Amino acid sequence: MPRDATVTRQRILTAAEDLFYGEGIRATGVDRIAARAGVTKRTLYQHFASKDDLITAYVEGTERPALGRYQALVADVAAAPDRIGRIFANLGRVAADPRWKGCSFARVAAELAGSPGHPALQAASRHKQAFEAWIAEMLAETVHRPAEIARQVMILLDGAITEILIHRDAGYAAVAGRAAATLIAGDSVGRSSSTSRFGSAEAPISRP
Repeated sequence: MPRDATVTRQRILTAAEDLFYGEGIRATGVDRIAARAGVTKRTLYQHFASKDDLITAYVEGTERPALGRYQALVADVAAAPDRIGRIFANLGRVAADPRWKGCSFARVAAELAGSPGHPALQAASRHKQAFEAWIAEMLAETVHRPAEIARQVMILLDGAITEILIHRDAGYAAVAGRAAATLIAGDSVGRSSSTSRFGSAEAPISRP
């Protein structure tokens, strides 16, 4: 692709990213994207055959950078539990910004819930799966069940995002972070083998 065409395509994608995240993919028409990008609607369609193609390119273009930002965020932290803690702490910081509107992948999934085969949904799923696998990899030497704990951490993370959006209270990130720390500690490879799923031998669960 010629350089000028590449630049134009990126300008359209940047405009789409701003508008899709800020206003939603359904609420944003191609006319607005073209105007924001400074191109004609015809030029936009020369680069993207349809709005669905543009939505897919937007999600696919966000996948790798999103994971890369989190990897860079914790690159200087050695211990896996501290890395997970930093992820939740970072969520609390970014969510305190009134311009923050949640996870772009989750928002796309919600808006495209009626189109389960949409390629943008598949791209969002790939990102979430890659993120979960990365967390499991971090936890591999720390917990007995890294895949299970990674999935639970993902539920806490996405749950915190939802609660913050509903209540506009970034404090949910800290609460979810503490819950994640409890999960990790409870499945730690350093725990005694006598520790059960529901409690330790030193502090048995009382049954009704």
